[in-house]
Amino acid sequence: MDSWRKMKHSFSFCIFFVVLSHHGTKSFEQATAEGDIIIGGLFPIHESVNVTVNYDGSENQICDRFSTANLVQSLIMVQALEEINQKQELGNLTLGYLILDSCGDVTTSLRKIPSFMRGNCNTSAQQSSPVLAVIGGYYSEIAIAVTRLLNLEYIPEISYGATSGLLSDKTRFPSFMRTVPQDNHQARAISEILDNNGWTWVGVLTTDGEYARYITERLWYYTNQKGICFAFTSVLPDNLNDYLLGKSIESTVKTIIDNENVSVIVSFAKPDHMMYIFQKLLNDPQGTRRIWLASDIWSQSPEILNTKKHTLSDIGTIIGITFKSGNTTKLKRYLDDLDENPSHHNNNPFLKQHGSTSSEKLKTMIYPSAVFSIELAVKAIAQAVEDLCTERDCKTKRPSPLELRGALWKAKFHMDGKNYSFDPHGDLNTEYDIVLWKQTSESLDVNDIVARYSILQNSLTFISQETKHAFYIYIGNVTSRCTDSCQPGYSKTSVSGQPRCCYQCEPCAENTFSNTTDSEKCNPCEKNYYSLKGSSKCLPRKTDFLKWGDVYLIVLLSFTSLGAVLTIVVGIIFLAHWNTPVVRSSVGPISIILLLSLMITFTSVILFGGPPNSYQCQARQVVFGLSFTLCVSCIMVKSFKIVLAFEFDPVIQSVLKKLYKPYLIIAVCMAGQVVIVTTWLIHSPPTADSEITQNNMKLMFCNEKLIPAFGAMLVYIGLLALICFGVAFKGRKLPDCYNDAKFITFAMLIYFISWIMFGPVYANVTGKYIPAVEMVVILISAYGILFCQFFTKCYIILCKKEANTEKSFRRDIRNYSRDHKGSEDELSSKGIQNPTLSLSLESFPNSQFSDSITDWSSTRQPSDSSNSLSPVSNPQQNILQNNLNSFNTLKRISSLPTSLIK
Repeated sequence: MDSWRKMKHSFSFCIFFVVLSHHGTKSFEQATAEGDIIIGGLFPIHESVNVTVNYDGSENQICDRFSTANLVQSLIMVQALEEINQKQELGNLTLGYLILDSCGDVTTSLRKIPSFMRGNCNTSAQQSSPVLAVIGGYYSEIAIAVTRLLNLEYIPEISYGATSGLLSDKTRFPSFMRTVPQDNHQARAISEILDNNGWTWVGVLTTDGEYARYITERLWYYTNQKGICFAFTSVLPDNLNDYLLGKSIESTVKTIIDNENVSVIVSFAKPDHMMYIFQKLLNDPQGTRRIWLASDIWSQSPEILNTKKHTLSDIGTIIGITFKSGNTTKLKRYLDDLDENPSHHNNNPFLKQHGSTSSEKLKTMIYPSAVFSIELAVKAIAQAVEDLCTERDCKTKRPSPLELRGALWKAKFHMDGKNYSFDPHGDLNTEYDIVLWKQTSESLDVNDIVARYSILQNSLTFISQETKHAFYIYIGNVTSRCTDSCQPGYSKTSVSGQPRCCYQCEPCAENTFSNTTDSEKCNPCEKNYYSLKGSSKCLPRKTDFLKWGDVYLIVLLSFTSLGAVLTIVVGIIFLAHWNTPVVRSSVGPISIILLLSLMITFTSVILFGGPPNSYQCQARQVVFGLSFTLCVSCIMVKSFKIVLAFEFDPVIQSVLKKLYKPYLIIAVCMAGQVVIVTTWLIHSPPTADSEITQNNMKLMFCNEKLIPAFGAMLVYIGLLALICFGVAFKGRKLPDCYNDAKFITFAMLIYFISWIMFGPVYANVTGKYIPAVEMVVILISAYGILFCQFFTKCYIILCKKEANTEKSFRRDIRNYSRDHKGSEDELSSKGIQNPTLSLSLESFPNSQFSDSITDWSSTRQPSDSSNSLSPVSNPQQNILQNNLNSFNTLKRISSLPTSLIK
C-alpha cells in the first residue's frame, strides 16, 4: 500500500514537471555528456531574458546578454568532471553532466528545471540516467526558487555563488548546500575594511533582488555597530530588462554626484548595472575619483569598464571582495585544448553560440574564485558518490538523490591539500580574498590578491608588507566622512535631526581627555592627574603645600629658631641669677614655667610647615593652644599678684588673699582649654585635606573641620589675655623696679593687635601660605611676651648690675613711698599699711634690710608731740624724728603678709 502511494505521488510530480517544461517554451539549449552518474549544472550563460507578449497572450522569451565569463564557469564544471573520469577516481563509474542556461531569470530557471527531473520520471529517451545533484544556480534568488522545486525529488543543489543568508535555514531549504560563505560574512568583511580606513560616510548601491536585500541589511547591522552610516542607498531593478532601469541609473548617478563628501561607495549591483553607472559617471568630472568596494557579484568583472575610452584611474580605485581563489592552471590547459579538439565539444551549443572555440578571450574571463568553488562542488559530489558506491555496484544500482544528499552531509572531501566538509547549515566557511584592481598596458588586472579575510577569526590580514604598502598607495589619503574627524582632545556630539555620523566636535572639559580620533566621550583623569580644556592627555597634578625649602617658611623657621634660642638663653640667665632682686621680683618659678610655655609655643610653629598629615594637623593646634594658654595663665597670675599687692581695697584684698593660689589658677585655666581641644578632637578633629586650585595644583592643607572649636580655642586664649590686660593696666604706675604691669599691658596689646589682624588676613589668604599667616601671628605673640617680660630684666641683670641690688630697690621703694605719702596717710588712717615695702621684703626675706628695719623701729620715740612743740630747738632731734616717722611707715609695711606675693 505504501509503495503504491509513493508511485502515485511520483507519477503526479512527473506529470507536473512535463507540463511545466513544455508550457509556453521551446526546447532548451543544453550541454550534455553521458555517464553513470549525471550531474546537473545551472549557469547564467545569458544574463537576462527579453520577454514579448503576443496578441494572443502568449509570450516570446529570448535570452540575451551573453556572458563569456559565465560560459567559462560552466566549462570549469566540465573540466573538473572530465578530470575525475580520466583519473578514474570513481573506478569504473563515470560522471556525466547536463548543463542548462538560467538566463539570470527565476521564471526561466523554473521552466528549465524539469529537464533535471525527467530522468527521475523516466520520460525522456535522451536522458535515461537521473540527475542526482545540481551545481548552481549562481544568483540567490534563482537558487531559492530552484531548490524548492528540486527538493520535491530530494535532489541536492550545490551553489557556487548564491550567498543569501536565508538559504542557511535547513528547515526551509533542506536540499541546499554551497561552497561559498553566506553573505553575512561578506558584509562583516566589508564593514572591517570600512572601519580600518575610517570611512564612516558611505554610499550603497543595491538591487531589489534577494541577494542584495539580504547583504545590505547585514552590512547595515555591522556598520551601525562601528559607527558607520549610509549617506544614501540607491536601489536598482534586479532585472536588467526592467523598463525602469534607465531612470534608476540616472537617479543613482545624480545621487552620487550630489554627495560630494561621499568618497567611498559599496556596490552589490550586477556587472551590467555597474557598466551603465560608470558610463554615466565618466561623463561628469564630479562623478570620478572615488573608491568602490565591489561585492563578489562584480568584483572580478573587468568588462564593466571600457578601457579603450577610459582608464581605471578615471573611475577611481576598486577594491573587490571575492571568494577563495583556486588554481587556474588546469583550466587554462583545458581551454587551450579547445583549439586542438573543437569537435570534442560539439555537445556544447553554448560554445558555438560564443562564436569561436578559440581560448584567447576565454582565458581572460577566468574568475579564480569561481574555479575554486565550482571544482569544490564537483569534488564534494564525487566524494559522496564514492562513499555510497564503496560497498555496492552503482552501475546496476544507482543511488537515489535522497541517498546522495545524505552522503553529502557526511562527506569529507579535499582539494589542494586541504580537507573540507559542509557545516550543519550546508555552508563552507572558508575565507574571502581581497583584490585590488590594477591597470595594465593592455587590460585590467582584477585578480591581484592583496589581503584575506578569515571568517573564523574575523580578521583582515594582508598577504605581505608589500601588498599592504601598495594597497595604501592606491587608496591614498581618501576620507569619506559626513564631518571632519574630531581630533584628540575633542569628543563627538550628535546633532539633532542628523545621522549619528554627522556630529559636532566639542572640546573636552577640564580634568577630562580624549586621546583618540573621533572619541565618543571624554574620559575623566585619574586621581592626582589633571587636564585643561581640550586636552588629549592628563598631566600629573603637582602637589602644593608650604614646603620646607620655601623662602617664606625658611624665614619663619629662622625666627622660630631664634626665638627658641633666646628663650633658652633667658632661662639660663634667670637660673644663673636666681637670687638677685630682679629675678626674685619676677616670681622666679612662674617665670620659668612661662619660659617653658614660650619654648613649646615656638616649637608648635614648626608643625605648621611641610606636607600636612592628620596627626600633624591635630598636634599643631593642640600644642599651640595649650602652650599659649599656659603662657597667658602665667602672665595673668603675675599680674594678679602685682595688683593684689598694690591696688586693691581691704575688703576685696581680704577675699583675694584667700583665693589667690597661683598654681591652682594656672591649672584651672589650662583645664578649660583642655576641655575645648578634647571636645574638638573627639567630635571632629582636624584632618589633612586637599583641594584643586585655579592653576590645577593639588593644594594640601589642614582642614580644621569644626571651625567653632578652633574659634573657641582662640577666644578662650583671648579672654585670658583680656583679663591680664585689665588687671595689668591697673598696676601700670608701680615703682620702676616693679614695672611688670606696664610690660604685661604692652605684651597683651601686641597679642590683641596681631590676632585681630589674623582674622581678616586668614580669611582672605588662599593657597599654601594660609599656615604661614598663623605662624606669623604666633611668632609675633611669642616674641612680644618674650621681649616685654624678659628682655628688660635681662638687660638690667647683664648691663645694669648696679640696679640689680638691694640698695637700688630700697631707693626706688623709698621714692615711691615719698611720692605717695598722702596715700600712705590715708591708708594709715584706715588701718591699712602700705604694701610697697612688703613687696620688697618678700623679695629679700633674709636680708639685712629687714633686720635693720626691725631694729630701727624698736628705738623709735613713741611721742610725736615733742617734735611738734620744738620743731627747731634741736635740729638733730628733728632729723631723727623724721627718720623715725619713715621707719615707722616701713614697720607698718613690713607687717603685710608675704603670702600675698607667693
